[in-house]
Amino acid sequence: MVPAATTAAAAASLLLVLQMISSAAAQSGGAAGPPPPGCPTSTRCGNVSVPYPFGIGTSCSLPGFHLTCDDRSRLLLGDKLQVVEISLPNSTLRVLDTSGAVNFTYHTGTTPLWANGTWGSITGGAGRGSTFVVSEQHNHLVVTGCNVQGTLLGDSGNVITGCSSFCSIRDTWINPVVTVTSTPSSSSSSSSTAACSGIGCCETPIPIGRSNYTVEFKYLDPNHENDGQLPMALRVAERGWFDGVAAEMLNKSAETTSRATPVPVVLDWAVAAAPVVPGAEMNGNSSCPTDTAKSACRSSYSSCHDVTNNYRTGYVCRCVAGYEGNPYLADGCTDIDECALPGKCFGACTNTAGGYECRCPRGARGNPNIPDGCVKSTLGLSIGLGIGSGAGLLLLTIGATFFTRRIKHRRDRFVRQQFFKQNRGHLLQQLVSQNADIAERMIIPLAELDRATNNFDKAREIGGGGHGTVYKGILSDLHVVAIKKSKVAIKREIDEFINEVAILSQINHINVVRLFGCCLETEVPILVYEFISNGTLYHHLHVDGPTSLPWNDRLRIATETARAIAYLHSAVSVPIIHRDIKSHNILLDGSLTAKVSDFGASRCIPADRTGITTAIQGTLGYLDPMYYYSGRLTEKSDVYSFGVVLIELLTRKKPYAYRSCEDVSLVAYFTRLLKEGDLVQIVDPQIIKEGGKEVNEVAALASICVNLEADDRPTMRRVEMTLESIQASSLQQAVLPGVGTKLSKEKQLAVMYPVVQGSNESSRQYSLEEEFLLSARYPR
Repeated sequence: MVPAATTAAAAASLLLVLQMISSAAAQSGGAAGPPPPGCPTSTRCGNVSVPYPFGIGTSCSLPGFHLTCDDRSRLLLGDKLQVVEISLPNSTLRVLDTSGAVNFTYHTGTTPLWANGTWGSITGGAGRGSTFVVSEQHNHLVVTGCNVQGTLLGDSGNVITGCSSFCSIRDTWINPVVTVTSTPSSSSSSSSTAACSGIGCCETPIPIGRSNYTVEFKYLDPNHENDGQLPMALRVAERGWFDGVAAEMLNKSAETTSRATPVPVVLDWAVAAAPVVPGAEMNGNSSCPTDTAKSACRSSYSSCHDVTNNYRTGYVCRCVAGYEGNPYLADGCTDIDECALPGKCFGACTNTAGGYECRCPRGARGNPNIPDGCVKSTLGLSIGLGIGSGAGLLLLTIGATFFTRRIKHRRDRFVRQQFFKQNRGHLLQQLVSQNADIAERMIIPLAELDRATNNFDKAREIGGGGHGTVYKGILSDLHVVAIKKSKVAIKREIDEFINEVAILSQINHINVVRLFGCCLETEVPILVYEFISNGTLYHHLHVDGPTSLPWNDRLRIATETARAIAYLHSAVSVPIIHRDIKSHNILLDGSLTAKVSDFGASRCIPADRTGITTAIQGTLGYLDPMYYYSGRLTEKSDVYSFGVVLIELLTRKKPYAYRSCEDVSLVAYFTRLLKEGDLVQIVDPQIIKEGGKEVNEVAALASICVNLEADDRPTMRRVEMTLESIQASSLQQAVLPGVGTKLSKEKQLAVMYPVVQGSNESSRQYSLEEEFLLSARYPR
């Protein structure tokens, strides 16, 4: 193996190169565009065409795509790779590695004898973030020799792939076996190598494409009986290449020349390639630029595709279906004339933008997409059939017109009644029977929703997920509404739908989304809410950049959300447990007022019961562990989920995705740092600047809410009162002269994380949570 010092040095060098590449990528992020004036959009070097984004002249290519044409008319990538083909549709580069086999440094005096070297012929440096990497789909590792093993390694010495080649020794110790006898079905050209299955040579796929590799070469026979029987070499080569040159490469007499034979290699490339540091949190963002002015995809008929493998991000451009050409040029993608292509249409073909129309010629019928698929119709038979059926057709039309409306009216009424029954309309009437007029007022006709959404036009979609789609609409009374339409009408989802209607029909609170009504006349039930214009708390909190919602807004949103949940738990006739409290389900209106939404998973608990046992529902990261393991749902389950939301507000970390460097969840890591008095390690820096001691108080409240034991958690009413007290104190402090934003960062940290000094003070055995509970701020 590579010595540890060498590995550490390589890792340090890799980190430096990654930083340089990231800096260069950031500086050139806005440089994507057409070739500068005076640069050709396509040129040639020898017999190879060079299309943009590649270029030969100075600054005539995108960053990382510069090629050179030497005095022998060879197109070169770096010093050792000769480009022989560039494919824009496949985003590949076919090159000849003129260095041939890998050069090794042999380590004598070791057992077993081994050697190492590097395969690093690609310009662009360190394995990660390079514009060009070895294509996993098109290349193989090829090893030749007797009783040897070749291995490709990554930067940290991790094994990527490898294979072993053997030469069998006969019992007589003469004439070692270095080839495989061909079978009768084998061709003569491949009989000597048997597809390099391990006798004399071996080849194996390369599962991880990189711009360079560390290579190891080991001798497996301690006696070295057959070391000189075959040329010992290791190559990264295009798949199938070695089969055609095996006889030459395994010729001992031509060992020197065969090692220097250029090897074809296929490279994958990407625009704006940048490294992804292992272990970094992936936020799911696309590599394709959101600003089209910064995108390299210039054609109106092009599309951007992410490239996120091989420790790097980037993207490539391709012409959309029905177009071909160069998507990196403004007019590069042109329409394909499918009618000029053989085998497309065997009738009357009409080319259209991005497609074509294929019909049988006039007077014929059948399938025009297959040979001889159109058959000419007999004129006499057609006339006879026309005259014979004309009178009957006239009578049939008159009768059909008379009965169609009546039949359609009856059918529509029957279908609506069936859907109403299927969608548990009678169950809804029973659930709201305490207010008999609610069901009639809340049921909205389907025709009204069709008008409100322009027949559920896709342009009216404002959101959706695995369970359904949300549309924006305007009712006839000019109310702007959000219309939730489930995707699949299955019994479980219909029960949740009716459950959500019944719950929301009883709720009237400023911080709970208002339900206008529902429609039961379709196969898939539909809910109609008030339209909340400003999206979700999740999308406001987790934005790109160092700043997000101000601390005062976060504290107010937390207070309003707690007020809504406390209302559900204690102020309605039958307590309601939401069961899916998370930042995605907290909507914000134009003034950033919080609105709790999505009651599809909610459950009602009678006042004489403390909890119920039910199937587990909720979102991982926010889900109460005691509820998850026991299946017993109580009001304290919502308290736990709200505590996770408080932690999310303080840290701007995603609870379902975050893992600390010790592989600990967000909740566990947060509570541990709170006990250690070191929350500065995880709290959002913006909050450190904007908040004061109330940040510490909210952190302590969040820690109490996420206690593992449900009995140790406060009620939502107490949480609401605590947050209102903290918010009132924060507002009072904001109006005091010389207090608040005037504090330095060091003073803010001192307020948030005070250090207790002195033996008398340090002898107190209260935890941070107990201190908070004993303080005068916590309501009693």
